Formats: sequence, C-alpha cells, structure tokens
Amino acid sequence: MIRPRYRIAAVAAAVTAAASLAACGSDSAGTGADAGPPKPGGTLRYGLSVAPTCSDPAQSGTNQTLYVSRQIVDSLTDQDPKTGELKPWLAQSWEVTPDAKVFTFHLVDGVTFSDGTPLTAESVRKTFDSVVKLGAAKAPLGASYLTNYVATTPVDKLTARVEFSKPNAQFLQATSTAQLGILADVTTAKPAEQRCAGDNVGSGPFTYANYRQDASATLAKRAGYHWGSAVFAHRGEAYLDKIEFTVVPESGLRTGSLGSNQLDAISDALPQDAPQIEATGGRVLSAANPGVPFGFQPNVTRGPLRDPAVRQALLPAIDRKQLIDTVLGPQFKTATSSLASTTPGYQDLSTTLPFDQARARGILDQAGWTPGGDGIRVKNGERLAFSVLFSQVFAGNQAILELVQQQLRQIGVELRLDLVAVAEYTARQNAKDYDSVYYNSTRADGDILRTAFSVDSRNLNVRERIPTLDDALDGQLSTGDAAARSALIRTAQQAVLDSGLWIPTVELSQAIGAGGSVQDLKFEASARLQFFDTWLSGR
Repeated sequence: MIRPRYRIAAVAAAVTAAASLAACGSDSAGTGADAGPPKPGGTLRYGLSVAPTCSDPAQSGTNQTLYVSRQIVDSLTDQDPKTGELKPWLAQSWEVTPDAKVFTFHLVDGVTFSDGTPLTAESVRKTFDSVVKLGAAKAPLGASYLTNYVATTPVDKLTARVEFSKPNAQFLQATSTAQLGILADVTTAKPAEQRCAGDNVGSGPFTYANYRQDASATLAKRAGYHWGSAVFAHRGEAYLDKIEFTVVPESGLRTGSLGSNQLDAISDALPQDAPQIEATGGRVLSAANPGVPFGFQPNVTRGPLRDPAVRQALLPAIDRKQLIDTVLGPQFKTATSSLASTTPGYQDLSTTLPFDQARARGILDQAGWTPGGDGIRVKNGERLAFSVLFSQVFAGNQAILELVQQQLRQIGVELRLDLVAVAEYTARQNAKDYDSVYYNSTRADGDILRTAFSVDSRNLNVRERIPTLDDALDGQLSTGDAAARSALIRTAQQAVLDSGLWIPTVELSQAIGAGGSVQDLKFEASARLQFFDTWLSGR
C-alpha cells in the first residue's frame, strides 16, 4: 500500500492529531485465541434496536442506519480508530494546498462498483455534487462537510481535485465518513427519496441483497473485492457471506434471541443484559461516540427558552451522574462539555456543568421566575414550561428524559416530552417546529460543533450571530495549525455553553451484545460497526 503524500503536513495534523479515539471497554468481539484463524462463510444475524431510516449512506444519520449502510460504501480515506490517523482507502495518496482550499486525491486503479462500472474521478465528482444537491435537509452531515464547495474536477481518470471557495481544514477527515462515501452513477443520479429504497450501488465489501424499510436488510458479500482500507486487518473479500439485519425494538427480546442463538449480535445491550449475555458465552462490546454528546438544543425564539437565564439555570439543574447510574450503566459517561471526551479538540468544562439545584433556583429567582401554586415557576403570566422533541433512535432516550423531567420539576420547570417517529422528528427539526430538540451527533472531528451550532449551518437554535462563537467556528476551518485549531474549538465549546445553546446530558456509547461465535466485530473511528474483518467460529 502506498503511503499518503502530504504537501502540507500541518493541515493533515490539524484534522487528525491528538485524537484519542480509543473505545472505552472492549472494541472487538472475540480474541480469536481459541477460535483459530479466520474462516470465511456463514450468515451473521444482527438485531437492530431501531429501524434504519434510509439505505443511502449520504443520508444516513443514526447509528443503527449506519451499521447497515456503512458496509456497502467505501470512502476516499479511512481513520484509524486507535490513533486518529487518516489512512488510504479508495485514495492511495492525496495532497492539500497550504490554504486548505484544494484537495487532490489519487485513486486506486481497478476499483469497480457492484454494478461493474469502474471507479473514476468522475465518480467522485458526481458523488460530491449529489450530496450538495441533497442539501442540509436530506444530508445534514455531508452537506456541512462540503461547506463552501466549488467543484470537483477530474484531472484525469484517477485524479480528482476538490476545490472550496474558503479554507476547509476539516474536509480531509470528512472524506473518511460514510456520508461522503463514493457511490456509482446509477445511485447519484436518483432523487433523494429513491436513494432510500435499498438498491444503492457502492464499491464496498457488501451489497444490498434485500431491503425492507422499517423492518430488515440483508447484505451479501461482494465477490472480487480487494481494495479495502489500510485500517482493515486483512486483504481481499469480507469473510461473512451475508449479514441479516432485523429490527427488534424490545431490549429483553433482543437479549433473549441472542441467548437462544436466534441472533448472533444485538444493538443497545443494557447493563442488566450483560450477565445473561455472558452466561451463554457472549460478551458486551462498548465504544464511546466522539462528537456532540446527547443534550437539549433550545429554540431561543420560543417560550421561556427565549430567556438566557432559563437556559443557564438548566445547566446545573440536571444530575448527570444519576442519569448514568439509574438508566445507562458504567460504559457510559456524563457529558462534560459540548463535545464528547473522545473528540479531537475536547476540553473538560465540567466546572461549568456542576449539579447544583440551589444555584439553578438562584438564577431563576434573580431573573424573576417565581414559584406558582403547583410549584412551576411563572413570570409575567408565563409558565416556565417547554417541550422537548425526540425520537427513539437510542433505546435509552425516553428513560433519560423522564428522569430529567423529574429533576427539572424540583427547580420549578415543567418539561413536556414530545416523542415522535423518526420521519416526523426530521421534518419538524428541519422546520424548526419545537421548543427544544434532543439528540447527539457523532463525528471524530471537533468541526462537528460547526455542523450543530453555526449560525450559517442548520441553525437549530434559530439564533442571531454570536461573534465569539461564530468567529471560532469559522476560524477553525481556516487554520492548518493543529494547536491553533484546537484552541478555536475549545473557544467554541465554551461559547456554546455560555450562550445556553446546548444543555448536555450524557455521552453516547455503543453497547453491542455479541455471541460466542462472533469474532472480530469492530468499531470504526466514529464508533460505528465495521463488519469487513468479522467472521464466525464454530459454524
């Protein structure tokens, strides 16, 4: 494998350096010590906790969706989950101009999509152009990675030059994500809705054999695959013949199906499930998600959340440790910033997030919110009540929010839970039809703050420009110096909390139950599953 060439090492360092991306807990199923060498063949049966929202990697946002769609698409680069270093994949080498405006990728020769068409620089152009066309409403992550995109120019058959009108230091890491995975012309030519039907064509190690929206997906091994990522542990084809994903929303049923050998691996294994999983020879794998931790994003134009004092009072009102101890378990962490602790550029801001209900009450008292007859505070005839829009993309969301609801009532705040299906959640989020919205966003780069909070991005806070925050978010795109970029990301983290634009709760971790026959089930850098090296023993 040819090592990447860099014309500007500083830019490369800025997007990969200092990233401690190691998972908390175990990050691979099975040691292989007793199972012998990897053996090809077999079907892995996987139980998802939530249905995939779309088969298109570019439009995939939830972890459960990406467990499926990541397998059918390759990216230009890959990110080592242990070091954060970017490694070759479809691009065998690349160069970046000193101003981080032009990125040139030299593609591996001989790569084909699953429909037999070759990977070319034109494929890269059409893929990126299509993501821009999908836009923030359909592809919020991919569109944000291509901010200030000008064009992709095929210099020759295997050389693609990607240009931006302004510096875009985060883009190199973005090319390792599934959202910017390269797709065949037959897929990129389709409109957004048709790209969710399960017939997407990529160059990845698996292909869609069957896809039933909200029910199941079956992937089949791609014959002849030999251009895997430099992060992968072996060369050639994937070991598994098939992966069968089924949706099993109820946790006890997922665990029972794993224990009875009806499933080989499951999502969202809860702490109470671990003894049952381990008793049948399985184990629980965990990996902490980098990016923005779970939290509330307030619409600052609606209801009591218009008041900055209310937003500030919410920060110390939440007992985050109780959320971990009561709902989640030891593989999870409390949120200590507006970035998760495994994200490059993270800064511990736990002193800004102490659990101190007396302090929270004092802030509200000083702001003129006085307790009413039922304990809920009132100011100028307005109750201190707001709703939170959320979906069950993570199995613990409802239980967490019900506990937060109890905690906030203790300081005189009424929280109303607005649980909706994923489609309605997305539509209302795009329409900004909510008092607050609850979610997390995963990415192994501090630029995720720009995606979530920039006034020029989706602006889910519905806010006006805040110079301290927006200058930092814009500035980190423009610097190739790793230390300077990290400093700007730290500034942005603090500004998000100072402005009450995010009320963090917990950091998401993936907790995967794997049966004893499952070997080398691994997490990639963003804590999503990668099945390329996975194999089954004893079958």
